Amino acid sequence: MPKVKANGVELYYEDNGPSDAPVILLIMGLGTQMIAWPPDFIQGLVKRGFRVIHFDNRDVGLSAHMDDAPMPSLVWTMLATRFGWPVKLGYTLSDLAEDAVGLLDALGIGKAHVVGASMGGMIAQLVAANHSDRVLSLTSVMSSSGARGLPGPAPEIRKRLMKGRPKNPTREEAIALGVETLKSISFPDSARAPDGFEVAAAAAFDRNYDPDGLRRQFLAIIADGSRVERLKVIRTPTLVIHGKADALVPYPCSEDIARHIPGARLELIDAMAHDLPPSQLGRMVDLIAGHAQASQLTT
Repeated sequence: MPKVKANGVELYYEDNGPSDAPVILLIMGLGTQMIAWPPDFIQGLVKRGFRVIHFDNRDVGLSAHMDDAPMPSLVWTMLATRFGWPVKLGYTLSDLAEDAVGLLDALGIGKAHVVGASMGGMIAQLVAANHSDRVLSLTSVMSSSGARGLPGPAPEIRKRLMKGRPKNPTREEAIALGVETLKSISFPDSARAPDGFEVAAAAAFDRNYDPDGLRRQFLAIIADGSRVERLKVIRTPTLVIHGKADALVPYPCSEDIARHIPGARLELIDAMAHDLPPSQLGRMVDLIAGHAQASQLTT
């Protein structure tokens, strides 16, 4: 299995495409493994002339799990973040951004086009803000600036998130819960296979299941607070993509990202929620590859 030490953490990654092609680094979201990037999406980017690297963030999948890390309560973390009190976390979103840069270091890659989805978009924003010399272009997908006052999840989704995942479910229970979650946040795409959610939930459970890792990542998001001031320093060519049907992270959250990154371009997709719908993969490839290629002409 391809693993490297990055920022002091062992990360699992996969590498597709010619070794001498421009690199696109894909960063996945909260508690979500790298296998959530659709193969057709990855191969679409490869066919457009890119080397595509995707990986498991720490605490998910086959990367290192921070089992001994501190895990304060959600309520305390929210209060501490709001009032500026100290809170001891296992790691921060900035640490996850350093992991991504460390992966590039370990693979001998100087610069990359950085694409992040959901929490991965937040991480990608921090990579661009803190390591502008390493980022050829930035694409933030279905993410947020973290600013206070932005709309949050729909009530039924918020309730499900607050329940969390059970510690030791049976395989059948875990898959059923995974399907329920995927259905609640995804676009009802007619191009999706009838058993698409079941296949995805089963693959995720069989590969790795760690509800504590998801919780530690969620605490890192909460503690990061608003990134607005950090977004303002980004000068990297930026594309912001969001689904208009997203009930988990509503699209005004991406409008706020685009508002604060100078020159950012916003693309809203009607037939997309908090997912990568099969019918929209070709459009996503065109948007991201086109953005990356255009940025190469200007750098």
